[in-house]
Amino acid sequence: MRSWLRRAASQAPDPQSSSRPQSTPQGGPETGDDRGGHALRAPSRLHAFNRYEIKYLVPTGDVPALREHFAARMDRDSHGGDTGYGVWSVYYDTADLRFYWEKIEGLKFRRKLRVRHYGEASTVTDDSIVHVEIKQRVNRVTQKRRVALPYHLARDLCDRRQLVEHTPEQRAFLDEVLELLCGLDLRPVAMTGYQREAFIGRDSDLGLRVTLDHRVRGRDRDFHLGADAENRLIVPATFSVLEIKANERVPYWLTDLAARTNLSIVRMSKYCQSVEAFGRAPRSLFHVPDDAESAAAGSPLKSEV
Repeated sequence: MRSWLRRAASQAPDPQSSSRPQSTPQGGPETGDDRGGHALRAPSRLHAFNRYEIKYLVPTGDVPALREHFAARMDRDSHGGDTGYGVWSVYYDTADLRFYWEKIEGLKFRRKLRVRHYGEASTVTDDSIVHVEIKQRVNRVTQKRRVALPYHLARDLCDRRQLVEHTPEQRAFLDEVLELLCGLDLRPVAMTGYQREAFIGRDSDLGLRVTLDHRVRGRDRDFHLGADAENRLIVPATFSVLEIKANERVPYWLTDLAARTNLSIVRMSKYCQSVEAFGRAPRSLFHVPDDAESAAAGSPLKSEV
């Protein structure tokens, strides 16, 4: 089993493989959460990403021109081809939505746990490779740590709270996931899905990644990734979410492009958007409205980076 896991982790498509991994997150591996008491551990060198992230809400009519700009300066992610790929995520939270409120309140250190599948949801089986991820924010830096597992093992870990077969380098991370699940009594709360186009920086822009997420959907039940369940748009279909992710800096050509096209920064979270869309929490200041016109015009959704 362990040799199989090593092989699966090395062969699984990794839409973020172009980034330069960090062996230890900025802020140190022992940075703690004084409310939960769970210390962060040094992540696996192969599966850790430190980044600055900026999000914009883009009218779909503006997407073709932006796509041309990105294609002229960047390479397309090889895993997506011309049409991109699906991204499906199940988010875990406490009964009182602790991770949701940490995001809404803007805590300098916050995190969330999710299980993510890249590809079509209809193709998910017990043996499909998924990623168990802890995504966290430390001040202005976004950090992501993850392991690749067959879906049935990911469910054993996250839903049944069982330590699963693992490689030696995965042990510390899996222990941390179990500590979060058991210590905070986490359970599936929301699901999101969308079609992603991804572009990867080249030459002097190595480490830069730009994504366009279309038809952002979600649901609040039937949390099996492969379930034949109804999803609902949680961001109006007339808008896409543009994300810029950089290891150190955003190049000038990209900030100039954002300024020329009047893009407005938004402090939105797809997880929070799904929670609010299904009435699990009141709609916050950062919620993308159903018509999204105020977001495009730079309403209270606009935020400093």
